[in-house]
Amino acid sequence: MVPLLLVLLLALLLFGVGFAVKALWWIAVIVLVVWLIGFVARPKGSTGRWYRW
Repeated sequence: MVPLLLVLLLALLLFGVGFAVKALWWIAVIVLVVWLIGFVARPKGSTGRWYRW
């Protein structure tokens, strides 16, 4: 019974890690797209960065 519980706990843990990694990949893709849009659509007159920090 204990090995079965350990295997189920490991599967649940790996599923949670996999979901978190997939969510982080989607967040990274969204940030990259926003950065690229800001890089392309920056003001023509200024030579500075388009972001404030």
